[in-house]
Amino acid sequence: MSLTVGICIATHNRRDDLARTLAALTRLAPAPDEIIVTADGCTDGTLELLRSAHPGVRRIEHERAHGSVPSRNEMAAACGCDIFLSLDDDSYPLESDFIARVRELFAARPRLAVASFPQRTDEFSTSLTATDFGPAEFTGSFANSGAAIRRDAFQELGGYPDFFFHAYEEPDFALRCVCAGWQVRHETGLTVRHHFTGAQRNEIRTHQRHARNELWSVLLRCPAPQLFAVAAFRAARQFGYAWQRGLAWVVREPRWWLAALTGVPRCLAARRPLPWARYLAWLRLVRAPIRDEAEWAEKFGGAEA
Repeated sequence: MSLTVGICIATHNRRDDLARTLAALTRLAPAPDEIIVTADGCTDGTLELLRSAHPGVRRIEHERAHGSVPSRNEMAAACGCDIFLSLDDDSYPLESDFIARVRELFAARPRLAVASFPQRTDEFSTSLTATDFGPAEFTGSFANSGAAIRRDAFQELGGYPDFFFHAYEEPDFALRCVCAGWQVRHETGLTVRHHFTGAQRNEIRTHQRHARNELWSVLLRCPAPQLFAVAAFRAARQFGYAWQRGLAWVVREPRWWLAALTGVPRCLAARRPLPWARYLAWLRLVRAPIRDEAEWAEKFGGAEA
């Protein structure tokens, strides 16, 4: 029996970008088995667009913004498909047969939890004209603006931490995937167009959320006593990044430090440390993806040890 594939999109006040994405999705053949859009605190006519122009799209409506992370969890729970394609409201597949090829990809790899795809994005202009994205490889992270996820694996591992709100949910989930013997692969045979709109984007805010959530992930997953060194390294690295961006960034760093402190009790309550050998192997995988199947199987082929 063929695997079913749905599409899940979280959006916040990007009506025009969403309209372009939904128009692009109509060109997919075969079409996805369902499309779910979460309008997360939208006040710009997004709901009116969905109701009038896309009545076949399943809507989840949040009167106030819950954040992209809880929104993606909610859509994953609501999705009735075997695989869900996670997109941003400004990203969409380029190949018309994308859905059929995703079905084939996951059918051929029963332990594949996440397949990410190269993005032709305005963030990196060279990607718009690239002709070769290299070979497929096992990775330690992915981007929700263009990734297909096996719903069974997502449910088994508990999805994303809701309290992250936005950012860093992908590497945290990839860590748990590889530690449980699930594959995360960058598949270069398919591509996603990501317009990377400037609407609702703030670089400093995104950096601070990423830094905060990265530290929370360490508290949630890294075993003791290594977590103290890893946490200190993560915080120092984020400060180094802010230093490179200039004084305006540096003086704002204490904001995320304070925000991170408020989440410590919740992290400790939900703490589920992973084996250090697997955690360390994942850290290396993030920096150096693996192309060889046998090498990946040797390091990650079994469940948590």
